[in-house]
Amino acid sequence: MRLVMKQVTLNIPENKFAFFMQLVRSLNFIQVVDNEPKDKYDSEFVDRIQKSREEYSEGNFISVEKEDIKGFLGIE
Repeated sequence: MRLVMKQVTLNIPENKFAFFMQLVRSLNFIQVVDNEPKDKYDSEFVDRIQKSREEYSEGNFISVEKEDIKGFLGIE
C-alpha cells in the first residue's frame, strides 16, 4: 500500500518554535523536512565570482568578438 502524505506550512511565533518542534518530532507519523536554506549563496560560488571580478579589474581576461565565439568555443 502506498502512503499518501499531505504538506502543511505553519507560521509559529519564534518564542514557541522550539517547543512546537519538540512536540511535532514526538509524533511518529510526522516527517519534518528542513526547507530553510543554510546560506543564501554557496560560499564556493561567491568566492569564484569574487576572484573573477578581481582578475577582470587586473586586466586578466579574454575578449572575443561575437562572430568568433563558436570558433573560440571549438563548436564550429
